[in-house]
Amino acid sequence: MFDRLLNLAAHGLLDAGIGTMLLYLLVMTQLTIFTVTLYLHRSQTHRSVDFHPVLAHAFRFWSWLTTSMVTREWVAVHRKHHAHADTEHDPHSPYIAGIHTLLWKGTELYTKASQDPRMLAIYGRGTPDDWIERHVYTRHSNWGPTLLAVISLALFGVGGMAIWAVQMMWIPFWAAGVVNGIGHWWGYRNFETPDKSANVMPLAIWVGGEELHNNHHAFPSSAKFSVRRFEFDLGWLVIQMLAAVGLARVRRVALVGQARMAHRTARLVPLAPRVKVMTAFFRKVTLPAVKEEIRRSKSSPLSVRLHRALADGGRWLSADERAHLNAWIDARPYLRTICHQRTQLAALMETRNADHAAAALTLWVKAAQASGIGSLQQFAVSLSEGMLMHRAPLPGSPD
Repeated sequence: MFDRLLNLAAHGLLDAGIGTMLLYLLVMTQLTIFTVTLYLHRSQTHRSVDFHPVLAHAFRFWSWLTTSMVTREWVAVHRKHHAHADTEHDPHSPYIAGIHTLLWKGTELYTKASQDPRMLAIYGRGTPDDWIERHVYTRHSNWGPTLLAVISLALFGVGGMAIWAVQMMWIPFWAAGVVNGIGHWWGYRNFETPDKSANVMPLAIWVGGEELHNNHHAFPSSAKFSVRRFEFDLGWLVIQMLAAVGLARVRRVALVGQARMAHRTARLVPLAPRVKVMTAFFRKVTLPAVKEEIRRSKSSPLSVRLHRALADGGRWLSADERAHLNAWIDARPYLRTICHQRTQLAALMETRNADHAAAALTLWVKAAQASGIGSLQQFAVSLSEGMLMHRAPLPGSPD
């Protein structure tokens, strides 16, 4: 009897091999990823997709079991992140807290932010508030991972505790660390959003599409995160499969490329005017000017970091980097004009007074047309004609 108990403690009820344990871990962690990206993020936070009530509750249960995260708290923290991305009010910006803090202590930042009752009241509205949410999932949020530890121990013995430990670290590292940290620090950008969000695909392609972070910040309420042909959103694939069997209903998708043909009953979400205009300015005016300058003068190209900083005026650079960039620009008068016009346009696009914005836009267009810079003049003409301010396609938008 004693030997049987020892064997049970060592190997669990399944007496599984390493391969079976790894497969179990992969399935469990992927289900948790889907719970976060599909339910907590796309459905509850941004209302871009609705799930069948039974499936929605299954997501709630799985979140409680594997992460101990409370839906209202997660939603509130993420909504505040979007409202104040990469500012001092952002709950988890690597530019405020530091990239290493986000990578290794992102959960601590989330926990601290979620304890703010005022933030929960402002940003946590519309989340589940039934009996089981109040008395089990919220009040006893730590019971879930405890129950999961017991299950893991029973199934796999002492090896199950290693599996459980990896599960407990999976979301904190990949979501709080990689997506919230690296996703605002390194990667490529399709859109010039006011924050520093970036796509880190194909790195972390297994996190359900969350790696397409810049796309998401450009279209926060879209159920589909991919916008270019080479991009793959695993979460969107799952949504399409669930929708095909009646378990999901897509409410909003991004108004770009192939998304126009998908889910015709869903509302099409266009780019915000500010993002649309500044993205087009960078691609149609700034980039051609920089490339022409490097070709013409055979000067050394800027580093990738400084090159990208031209899109936002060097807002995120250190003092030394900004001084280097400004010196490079000042030595090239026509680039200095372009950067000056970009700064004015960015401020104009954030003006809330419609009458003032219209008058300022007229003055900006006149100054751009008088600059003598061909690309800037062409952009000013397109802007004045309403190509960027209304429903016309965005010049240079992703395919």
